Amino acid sequence: MTYVNITRPSANRRQFLGATGTAFAALLASGCATRMPVGGASLFGGYGDLLPDPAGMLDLPPGFSYRVISKLGDAMNDGGTVPDRADGMGCFDLGGGKLALVRNHELGPDHDLGGEYSVGFDRNSAGKVLPGGTTTLVLDAATLEVEQQYRSLAGTIRNCSGGITPWGSWLTCEESLWTRERDLVGKHGWVFEVPADAGKQVNPAPLKAMGRFNHEAACVDPRTGVVYMTEDMNDSMFYRFIPNTPGQLDKGGKLQALVLSDGIGDARNWDDAMLTVGQEHPVRWVDLDNVESPENDLRLRGAAAGGLVIARGEGLHMGDGEMYFASTNGGAAKLGQIFRLTPGINGGPDSLQLFFESTSADQFNYGDNLVVQNNGHLIVCEDQYTDVVDNHLRGITPEGEAYPFARLRVQTEPAGACFSPDGKILFVNSYSPTATLAITGPWFA
Repeated sequence: MTYVNITRPSANRRQFLGATGTAFAALLASGCATRMPVGGASLFGGYGDLLPDPAGMLDLPPGFSYRVISKLGDAMNDGGTVPDRADGMGCFDLGGGKLALVRNHELGPDHDLGGEYSVGFDRNSAGKVLPGGTTTLVLDAATLEVEQQYRSLAGTIRNCSGGITPWGSWLTCEESLWTRERDLVGKHGWVFEVPADAGKQVNPAPLKAMGRFNHEAACVDPRTGVVYMTEDMNDSMFYRFIPNTPGQLDKGGKLQALVLSDGIGDARNWDDAMLTVGQEHPVRWVDLDNVESPENDLRLRGAAAGGLVIARGEGLHMGDGEMYFASTNGGAAKLGQIFRLTPGINGGPDSLQLFFESTSADQFNYGDNLVVQNNGHLIVCEDQYTDVVDNHLRGITPEGEAYPFARLRVQTEPAGACFSPDGKILFVNSYSPTATLAITGPWFA
């Protein structure tokens, strides 16, 4: 029940911009979200015990395998090389048997850009384009051979996560608010849009109406065009952006923060268990002003207006009429939570549920990026901050039971998990050194 099947970007944008109400429902029914019967994974046991990888990279269940399709230092078609710190990522159907992966790079001002580029959003005081941004891979859908790799956005900082849109683009988000006080020219903390079929670097135009904050992930409700966003702070808000023109985010809109109508103001469960797993809470939204936030106080003003405080909101993905997002260190054990937000239908209220809360590091430890499978299971990337790092891809069943799906043997985080449009290939990044993997196996056996 994941929203991953995207048609050719240019045609889909025209379809989206002309859609209202019934047409949005038709968009879903025509393949942008699909339901598949639960198979492959048993109800609580996952896909089976993990088998050691002879190559020492990724342990997987029986019947699954992976291949590395791109890695740090690979030559790209624009003369650059693949940069490090691969993070959030989205997969798109370009038509004609081609797939695109748009891949974030969470790079700071002192990191390597992977080449000399003259175009970019911002530069350091020496005039060098900043290294953050995105690279795009074009793949043959049948063979997974990389036909093209290129830099698609440059000059940003710490592009952590983001989200796909129904019109065939990737929203890449800066998890940074560094300014000229840090030897930079301009301010940061924005969302940028990268068409999946760009073919070259895009015009680096920040979508300022979507707010300046420590962005993490984004997702779009295809019925309405509303964009939902997480924030990676210990006292973060959960946001939504209502565009003036659905599908044209550069036309401005309204930014809001999530409020629980029953008055609960803290979802972290650190000191007191304010939220219990499985309980539904009605939601309302409060408007935010001065969203370019030069003082980095959006979350503080949101909380003062009743906004729900969340511990490090991270991965976010739209499923079939509902979305899931991760709180990395939420919960009484501070090991992580997963929330489910269901937008209201026909004017009804939205609702929020604490879907999962980890009580053991063996169960789930610091969830970050996540994606929803066609069979309704979540795949969550762990990003641990401990002396001994043992990051997994964790599955979570529709009933809220966690299981190990894969174990990353290299001491870094898995990131950017996303499925191919047919749900048969899971793409995921090994953060550093960059390696992008394609995982295949008996998902629906």
